[in-house]
Amino acid sequence: MSAPKITDTDAHAGTTQAHWGGVFAMTLCVFALIASEFMPVSLLTPMAADLRVSEGLAGYGIAISGAFAVLTSLSISRLAAAINRKTVLLTLTVLMGISGLVVALAPSYTLYMVGRAMIGVVIGGFWSMSAATAMRLVPAAQVPRALAIFNGGNALATVIAAPLGSYLGGVIGWRGAFLCLLPVAAIALAWQWISLPSMPALRASAQGNVLSLLRRRVVLLGMAACGAFFMGQFALFTYVRPFLERVTGAGSSAVPLVLLAIGVSGLIGTIVIGAVLRRGLYSTLVTIPVLMAAIAVALVPLGPQLWPTAALLSLWGLFATAAPVGWWSWIAQTFTDEAEAGGGLMVAVVQCAIAVGSTVGGLLLDSFGFTSMFAASAALLLSGALLAWMTSAEPRPTHTPAMAAGEAG
Repeated sequence: MSAPKITDTDAHAGTTQAHWGGVFAMTLCVFALIASEFMPVSLLTPMAADLRVSEGLAGYGIAISGAFAVLTSLSISRLAAAINRKTVLLTLTVLMGISGLVVALAPSYTLYMVGRAMIGVVIGGFWSMSAATAMRLVPAAQVPRALAIFNGGNALATVIAAPLGSYLGGVIGWRGAFLCLLPVAAIALAWQWISLPSMPALRASAQGNVLSLLRRRVVLLGMAACGAFFMGQFALFTYVRPFLERVTGAGSSAVPLVLLAIGVSGLIGTIVIGAVLRRGLYSTLVTIPVLMAAIAVALVPLGPQLWPTAALLSLWGLFATAAPVGWWSWIAQTFTDEAEAGGGLMVAVVQCAIAVGSTVGGLLLDSFGFTSMFAASAALLLSGALLAWMTSAEPRPTHTPAMAAGEAG
């Protein structure tokens, strides 16, 4: 008789030992991953010149990584159904290093895009598995804290990737800047190898179409709420720099400082969000977009004033960076038996929402100006809050970890 297959719930219910070394090793991997993803933002000009393409074509390196992240997030739980999750994570980390090497040494635009597609695969695979992995590394009550630590690596990379990439590009060239990420990836690989426990494949990993999860009303509402939140966030945030330059009148020295303040506030947000989530998951998912909508509205009259604008955008960074931790906690609560599939679906929703939100914001900005763009952002954020509230009214999962039962607000 064959051995019984374990589920996410079974694995998580038996997790009594906290593998914090594994959590921090994955956080270092998140840092290198996000830095790799957004490094081209600050290096587009020299990259385009060296590869002999326009800056717009060089910028497609970010678009292709997002496209492959979506494709991977929707398929990895099926493609890697029978593989130990530690092996999958280590393989993705190796692929991240190969991606950086391919991009750094690319003699042509085509190979550059191949390298960027590779990092998209890593993004989709890693984030799809993050919630399920956290559920297997730490006891249930500590899952939000582990997810907040993961997102702290994201926030830290967001803070320093662009300015560090710009500095390194000026000192050692854009290729050297990408090569500097390889030692970080190597350390993350070794640390994960040592600290991650064996995580055998779960029965849920062999399930079929991830999109079939949307047949559950709580999933459909929750994903719609998450998507509306990210659309509203990036409809505004994508164009913060031109807003600061044209409306606020911030000079070349003030703009980086405001952007740095946004990033630092976001890092603080990931530190404090765990305590907030313990008081109520759904109340947090509703309140954050409402507060961000208020900030978007307040920026319209206060935009010409530097200090009020800097303060409001710092608050925006605090809330915007903390919110994804709440949504990943929702994944852990809602998909108790299907955390990997749920994580893959969320990655796809988030990536598509970012693309749609930034596109809508750009169209409104070009056609009607900043006021209409900010109004649309506020409307989308409020829609996300309403959908999150509607999600909270749906029946809870039958098998809910202790973390979820104790934290749903």
